[in-house]
Amino acid sequence: MKVLVIGGGGREHALAWKLKQSEGVEQVFVAPGNAGTARDAQLTNLAITDKVALREWVQANGIGLTVVGPEAPLAAGVVDEFRVHGLPIFGPTQKAAQLESSKAFSKAFMQRHGIPTAEYQTFTDAVQAHAYVDAKGAPIVIKADGLAAGKGVVVAMSLAEAHEAIDFMLLDNKLGVAHNEGGARVVIEEFLEGEEASFIVLCDGVNALALATSQDHKRLLDADQGPNTGGMGAYSPAPVVTPAVHQRAMDEVILPTLRGMAADCIPYTGFLYAGLMITPDGRIKTLEFNCRMGDPETQPIMMRLRSNFAQVLLAATRAELDRVTLDWDPRVALGVVLAAAGYPMNPRKGDAITGLPADEADRMVFHAGTADANGQVVVSGGRVLCVTALADSVADAQKKAYGVVDGIRFDGMQCRRDIGYRAL
Repeated sequence: MKVLVIGGGGREHALAWKLKQSEGVEQVFVAPGNAGTARDAQLTNLAITDKVALREWVQANGIGLTVVGPEAPLAAGVVDEFRVHGLPIFGPTQKAAQLESSKAFSKAFMQRHGIPTAEYQTFTDAVQAHAYVDAKGAPIVIKADGLAAGKGVVVAMSLAEAHEAIDFMLLDNKLGVAHNEGGARVVIEEFLEGEEASFIVLCDGVNALALATSQDHKRLLDADQGPNTGGMGAYSPAPVVTPAVHQRAMDEVILPTLRGMAADCIPYTGFLYAGLMITPDGRIKTLEFNCRMGDPETQPIMMRLRSNFAQVLLAATRAELDRVTLDWDPRVALGVVLAAAGYPMNPRKGDAITGLPADEADRMVFHAGTADANGQVVVSGGRVLCVTALADSVADAQKKAYGVVDGIRFDGMQCRRDIGYRAL
């Protein structure tokens, strides 16, 4: 079977890397891919991003399964385009992807179906948004209502920060984010305290199958300081997701979401990522939904997965996830993101990358924001690489990953030195 992975980031590199290991898979294509997928002799980059052109290419080349990595093609309706033509594709439809592409849709859905989440209000008018923040006080959370590549959330610890975020998102709209009906809109939420975890499942419209637990680090700097990013590192498993929390996540968030989407006549298929806030007493609230696997959580999760991933995803396209079990490496996987100079707001491109090691079974460098410039791997995006390692403990996985990190160089390279500290 031939497989296509749509996307070009670290998540897609990790998905393609795992899919190529599946028995029965003869070739994996990545559209458009990056310098890391280009360096792998078992992966083939494909310079196509348009959904119709992709569908035509899949038809012409006998692709047996397509897997969608990032959110943008989902929001653009690539799954709908493939399904109209009877092509197996794993991901949610354009309407279902509103769980991520519209924060307002997602919050209203959760409220309507009794899924635990933070109190909120939605605004398009900056004056009203400012008044609401003044009434509620800080800390408070401001979210751009639309796709913002992981940078559309400001956790404002002061009123000044909150007002600045409102102006940035509504008046300036420098992120260029528009909600589904057009224009700029923000969701303003109460601030929740606790520990965050990423709870990711596979969905086939009826059934949900949980992946290994994981936890990422959103802030740019050590000790969770600095601005929010798309994620500076992650590890799996996440001790904060105890068996009791796992059961609550399934019973209170995941299964009600599947039932609610079906009741709203928008059956949900694909990866579903619930960002959870876990309180000290074990209660959970849903911070957000993503309609894809997380990045960088995908990298450690794929390092631990032992099952035939292609067959698992094919079963999901046939609504047969209730017949599937997953086999996991019991070891810890930990990934450290190396980011470009100026990330997250103004990442610099073009810096040459040196010191990239050969791939090994227990240590991988997954590429994200990389490109090939005349044979030299260079920076092409904000999050550049994710160095991921498997070991018997968090401390050993840290040591192994940072040992690789220390050999890689590019000008202005940023990385945290404490990934996994919460699990130590």
